[in-house]
Amino acid sequence: MKARMCCAGLRNLLQGLSFSAKYYSKHNSPQTVCLFSKIAPKKCHILGCSKSTCTHRTAPPGSILPCRFFSCKQEGTKVLSKRKQNTSMVTSELLHKSLLKSEQKNWNNISPRYKAMTKRIREKLEELHNMYTLNSRSPRIRFGENVYFEENGCIFLAKADDGEGNAKILFSIEDLGFSDAFIQRIRISADQRYMAISLKSENSEEATCIIMKLGNLPVVEKVIPSVFSFEWAANDVLYYTAQKNLKCQNVFMTTFTYQKLTKLVYTEQDARFFVDLYCTKDRRFLTINSNSKTTSEVWLVDCRHPFESPALVQARTTGLMYHVEHRKDQLYILTTYGEPAEYKLMKAPVASRGKENWQLVYALERKTKLVDFEMFSDDCIMFLKNAGHLYLNVISFVSHSVQSIKLPTWACEFELESHPEHTTSTCYFQLSSPVHPPKRFAYSFKENNLIEQAVQEVPIITNCHTTRLLAKSKDETLVPITVFHNKNSKELHRRPLLVHVYGAYGLDLNMSFKEEKLMLIEEGWILAYCHVRGGGEQGLSWHRDGCQHNKLKGLHDLRACIRLLHQEGFSQPKHTALAAASAGGVLAGALCNADPALLRAVVLQCYPSVFITAYENDERVPLTGILQYVQKLRKAALDHASRTSKKVIISFIVPGNWIPNIILDVQANGSHCDSSWEHSLNEVARHLAFLNRELEEVCHPQHHSKSCK
Repeated sequence: MKARMCCAGLRNLLQGLSFSAKYYSKHNSPQTVCLFSKIAPKKCHILGCSKSTCTHRTAPPGSILPCRFFSCKQEGTKVLSKRKQNTSMVTSELLHKSLLKSEQKNWNNISPRYKAMTKRIREKLEELHNMYTLNSRSPRIRFGENVYFEENGCIFLAKADDGEGNAKILFSIEDLGFSDAFIQRIRISADQRYMAISLKSENSEEATCIIMKLGNLPVVEKVIPSVFSFEWAANDVLYYTAQKNLKCQNVFMTTFTYQKLTKLVYTEQDARFFVDLYCTKDRRFLTINSNSKTTSEVWLVDCRHPFESPALVQARTTGLMYHVEHRKDQLYILTTYGEPAEYKLMKAPVASRGKENWQLVYALERKTKLVDFEMFSDDCIMFLKNAGHLYLNVISFVSHSVQSIKLPTWACEFELESHPEHTTSTCYFQLSSPVHPPKRFAYSFKENNLIEQAVQEVPIITNCHTTRLLAKSKDETLVPITVFHNKNSKELHRRPLLVHVYGAYGLDLNMSFKEEKLMLIEEGWILAYCHVRGGGEQGLSWHRDGCQHNKLKGLHDLRACIRLLHQEGFSQPKHTALAAASAGGVLAGALCNADPALLRAVVLQCYPSVFITAYENDERVPLTGILQYVQKLRKAALDHASRTSKKVIISFIVPGNWIPNIILDVQANGSHCDSSWEHSLNEVARHLAFLNRELEEVCHPQHHSKSCK
């Protein structure tokens, strides 16, 4: 998959406020088809401190200097002997290897039946990838008359008026021996003398930061491992955060001219908080943002005096989230402060920045999601989502007016083309959907209107119809659904339906363009995206209403969505499959247990087939847990089939006992979130081959094989 420059914007930070372990990568490939359940590991205490006395020097939640010292003396705690500990570890390791070997053998036995279809799908996906991706333009970063962009693992510099044919190569992944990595983030210093780049491999969630000194012959100035975010506070002063064990709690400063030094400037004491960096649009302040799932705290670094200690904006208050921008000695604050607890735009003087001085500028409407926010010299743009529709709101600080523009109905995702300059007169962005490749748009502040850019040799999708529905959940709440299908498809109730769900961490369903989604539409499939509670599609309250003790509401929402789809004539249960990734597997598994008749229910209470993809080096979901889960799931499905076969009349569609396929595909490479195009191509092809085979067996029982458990 083509790596693209990812500029840190509010979109990432907003997601981080509700999900502390954030990702800047835009290429989260689908991890599963039908039912996918990457079971999150339970929280556990590695060291029990019962009957212990602990003494420690206390420190504030976030400190400018590290002051965390403690000792723990245990009394009366039984400790296993070293010999018993070693025996236990060996037994556990042998069990792990045995289960892994068994699953690999099972996959080797079952995979040949998908070989021909996988090959066909792979070839079709490669064709679509070449048609759409290679014709698209990667984002550009403009500094005055210079333009920086990335193509095929190289970073180029070109003159804005000279065209890109004479572009100069500044950096190449292969030349530095990072052939297995992709470019994740790029930051250019204000004087354009230095460039910081983060590289990330597929098998790790930690990135490496490379600092280049630009000039006639760019050279590597420094390499910093395990970096999450970084920003230039001054021409030669870089701030960065260090990542360890999926946590990010320390901020460092490093300099490159005169007296070179690196020092720790901030440390977060509370393990629930995750720290990242962001520069205000006018480059006046660098912000240190410490976020938990519900609370945030921001410190300011004055970019005119980068060596001075950071200054606190507002001390953390449980449940209060905020993000800071700057314009003309005023801080503009996106915050949940006040009622209702949704995002609002407020402002306060830099010198009096406490929340008691915050004044309301603009409040979002009810059930509206703030997707992204960009500050300009005299205006700001808000990208909003309401009931699945995207809107662009332009707030003028001069005329004190607000203009709202509804974006095209088919649009589901947007992405800023670059990190636009503070004084620009035009904001460029791209709109896309799962089946519509990115299309370029622009908003002109001078003309005060939306401009659709010319298509650059990318075919226009004309045969896909977009439908938006509202399903009534158990408590009467209306749940948005986005549906795509081929306009030429007839008898939609006979067409295969692939339902997508997530509903966790306040994050929206991933609805960016994917070649495999377009292929499914062309082959007559129906795609449905259920925006259930627990996700963030309708604001912070939508998330709160579907998490923790309210998690069951997400299940009710999903059930209502699928039932409405069937009632509206979109497929039927025996042609319906469910796709869920990561935390979405919780709802998928719950629905299979609570109402399996909605998903390819050939025989009442028959468990659906399951395809699970796991990774040997997944830092978030250990493989050992997946192996044990699959064994239990397979046994439960067989036991269930055995019991129900004695109690129900077998459907005429499939003669004999139908037993679901429980398949585990263990990948040696790859991680929980990121994947290259080449790796995801093979994975997606296997998933779609599985789906086609499973639903084909419902329609053509003569091809069905009773073996394969």
